[in-house]
Formats: sequence, C-alpha cells, structure tokens
Amino acid sequence: MKEQERVTATGLVVLLLILWLGFLIHQSPRFAGSFWGGMLAVSGTTLMLVPLGYLFIKRIKRLKQFATQYVSMRTLLAWHIYAGILGPILVLLHTGHKFESPLGIALTAMTLVVVLSGFVGRYLMQQFSQEIREKKTLLSELTAVYDRTRTEIRHQPQQAAAVRPFAGFFSRMVAGIFLRAELEPESGRPAGSSAAEMLRLTESMADVEYAIATHEQFKIWFGKWLKIHIVISFVLYALLALHVYFAIYFGLRWFE
Repeated sequence: MKEQERVTATGLVVLLLILWLGFLIHQSPRFAGSFWGGMLAVSGTTLMLVPLGYLFIKRIKRLKQFATQYVSMRTLLAWHIYAGILGPILVLLHTGHKFESPLGIALTAMTLVVVLSGFVGRYLMQQFSQEIREKKTLLSELTAVYDRTRTEIRHQPQQAAAVRPFAGFFSRMVAGIFLRAELEPESGRPAGSSAAEMLRLTESMADVEYAIATHEQFKIWFGKWLKIHIVISFVLYALLALHVYFAIYFGLRWFE
C-alpha cells in the first residue's frame, strides 16, 4: 500500500469508527426501511462483495490470468481495500444507528472486526516487510565494515590479543572502558580503537540480526492472522446473506 493509499484508508477507517459511535447521540428507527436507507443498503452490500471477487481472482489461477489481462493485481488490491471500507460505511449509514435485533448487532460487530483486522493486518505486514528490508541493508553495510576492521586487526597482533579477553557476554559490556588507550604516536589513533570498533560492530550486527529474526517471526504470525481474516470474512458474508434474506422475506409479506 502506497503512502497516499494508506493515509486515505486510515481516514476511511477512522470515519467508519466515528459513524459507528454515532448511535450514542443519534437513532432513526425507520430510516433503514426507507428508500434512501434501502439504496444505501444495496450500494454498501454490492461494494462489500468486491473483496470477495478479489479473493477468488487471487487464488484461482485461470481467473487471475484472465482478469490481469485487463486490470493489474495492484489495482484490484486497491479496489479490495477501498470497497472493503466504503461498503461497511454505507451499510452502517443504512442502519440509522438502530441496533436492536441480535442478527443486526452481530452483523455490525463482525463488519467492524473484519474491516479492522484487514486494515491492521495489511498495514503491519507492509511495515514488517519494509523493516526487514531496511535492516538487511544495514546488516550488509555493517558486515562490510566488520570485514575491513577484521583485516586491519589481523595485521596488528597487539589489538587482536586485546579483543580475545572480551569474547564473553558480560566482559563485552565493559570492553569499551578497558580498550581505551593512549594515542598511537604514528597514526594518532587510540591504540585500542580497532579492537573496540570490532566489538561494537559485532554487537550492532547481533542486534540487527535479532531484530530481523523478530520481524520475520511477526510477519509469519500476521500471515496466519490474515488467514483468520479470510475466515471471519466468510462468517460476515453468511450473516449478510441471512440479513438480506430476512429483509426480503418479511418485507414481501406485506405485499401479500
């Protein structure tokens, strides 16, 4: 998700939450059954079906090959995101903030859960991927400096000997204190500068490697979370189908 798309999606999600909390100050029991309430319901439901189409296109190879001849997956993903937020906004407006039936309450709650889970999962997955790329680049840079420093120390037996006592975990915590020495008369550098730099590099590399491993683990967990998002989306569609069925059934009875 690009920065502009992410900002727009965030604004729409915030709007959805504000509209949902509107029931605290506003209720219109008859709006849902009115003409405009019905139009909002139909429009919102239609938009909520768009993410379902994206789900099938993404996972059915032949359907994906056919669809991508006309529209890129990137564009389809944008439609998936915007329709998946705009649809619930219109449906929420359709309710008139009248949450009385158990089915209506469950449908509203599940709608909010699906939207929030999809948005948070998508945003965090992107953040984790970006963080992993940046830290891998940093690790490559640190490795290059480490290799140069190691080559330098190989030609300086005195500094190589100075590093060995600080190979342990606790000893490395105080290494910077003991490796400070007078300036070398020829180079003007501290006598233990290369040794101290090498220890700092190994610590930094270890920290970055740990961060990469942690982010990759979080990415795996959120990959599973997106699967849960798909499951609860189908629960939402089942509740939506029941709501539409009962709305038509009880509505048409009045025409008998």
